[in-house]
Amino acid sequence: MDVISLTQKLIRFNTVNPPGNEKEIAEFCGEFLQNAGFDVNYYEFSENRLSVVAEAGITDKALPLVLSGHLDTVPLGQKEWSVEPFSGEIKDGKLYGRGSCDMKGGVAAIMTAAVNALDSSLPAGGLRIILSASEENGCKGAAHLAQTADLGKACGLIIAEPTNNLPVCAHKGALYMWVKATGVTVHSPMPERGDNAIYKAARAITKIENYEFKTEEDPILGMPTINVGVVKGGLNINSVPDRAQFSIDVRSTTKIEHDDVIKDLQNLLGNELTMEPFVNCKPVYTDEKDPFIGIADSAAGVDRSSGAVPKSLPYATDAAFLQDYYKAPAVILGPCEAHMAHQTDEYCHVKSIEDAVDIYTKIIKEC
Repeated sequence: MDVISLTQKLIRFNTVNPPGNEKEIAEFCGEFLQNAGFDVNYYEFSENRLSVVAEAGITDKALPLVLSGHLDTVPLGQKEWSVEPFSGEIKDGKLYGRGSCDMKGGVAAIMTAAVNALDSSLPAGGLRIILSASEENGCKGAAHLAQTADLGKACGLIIAEPTNNLPVCAHKGALYMWVKATGVTVHSPMPERGDNAIYKAARAITKIENYEFKTEEDPILGMPTINVGVVKGGLNINSVPDRAQFSIDVRSTTKIEHDDVIKDLQNLLGNELTMEPFVNCKPVYTDEKDPFIGIADSAAGVDRSSGAVPKSLPYATDAAFLQDYYKAPAVILGPCEAHMAHQTDEYCHVKSIEDAVDIYTKIIKEC
């Protein structure tokens, strides 16, 4: 099966998260790889949700190369699509569909390159393919794999997220938290008898707006950022609210630890509010001079010193957990332009997916 037909087949599985429903696509990918000669194992993330780990040529003589992607997609959005979002339709050299860019084109490309390698030459340590469930809500599938599965070791890690086939070796971490305030509800004409939870949340949000990180600037990732994106509170207009909550989104660098940020913010906000982290992705970084990055640069035909390759990415990936697990160099490298991810009428150029197969094939031969 050629890579474009494979991408179309993957798009036709509706894996919008929530709920994900990656079981069928995981079994399809597993069967595809098993029929080609890979040893395949499935790991249940939750009901009807599977991740896949496939291996070939694993030995004790060297460390294997790991190729990874995720199987879920974001929802379609409110705006109407001009194409059927699960058809994989091709028009004017563009392959349309939810997940074409993020990241079923990349998944198809790593699978195709890996299967082709079985017929030519595997790396000295073999190949491992990791296809995760539940990436789109905080890389939870990869976190689950890192905590529960034996994923072996790795000489290097490729995450096939969309980078327009440019090898990027860093991205910020993501720390998401709910901050909750409680109070006492009473009839609104007598507010002095109650305790307004929204006021507590509002005072805290003002502190967040003026918060400054106690850290130096990361030479690649810059300074950390913080944002309040969601605020909820109250039930009706004529009651003092007894509950309110808001979200905090911290994008971190290698210069800070998430636990330290949590402690510092809790001290800032005080004991009348509680903080509950629900996404905790570490920053990703590999030195540009690492030999593995050099292999990726050569395969992609780029000169990093020219400034054509981004220093880092604005989004988080499964590398946050997989690089931490493997303690190995990691590169985010995949077909399609990142700005098309999560868009209505999402598409990826056919040639970009085909070029990705060639790039992955070259990396596999050099590892």
